Amino acid sequence: MLFVDMLFVMAVAISFIPILTGYCAHSRGRSFWLWFALGWLLPLASFFLLFALIARDELNPGRRLLGEARQILREAEEKEKAVKSQK
Repeated sequence: MLFVDMLFVMAVAISFIPILTGYCAHSRGRSFWLWFALGWLLPLASFFLLFALIARDELNPGRRLLGEARQILREAEEKEKAVKSQK
C-alpha cells in the first residue's frame, strides 16, 4: 500500500508543471491541451518557452494594446448580449 501511495504522490508532483503550463497558456488565449502535452514531454523547456512567449507579448507595446482592445471588444459584446437577453 505504501508503494501505491508513493506512486500517487509522484504522479501528482510530476503533473504540476504540465497543469501549470496549460493553465498559463489558456489564460493567455493559447491551447491548454497543446501546452499540457508539451509540459509532459518537455516539462522545464515548455515552461520557459511559454514564459518567454508571455514576456514577449507583455513587453511589446503593440501586442499589449491589441490584447487590451480585444478585452474591450469582448466586454462590449457581453454587454450587448445581456441587453438583448433582457428585452
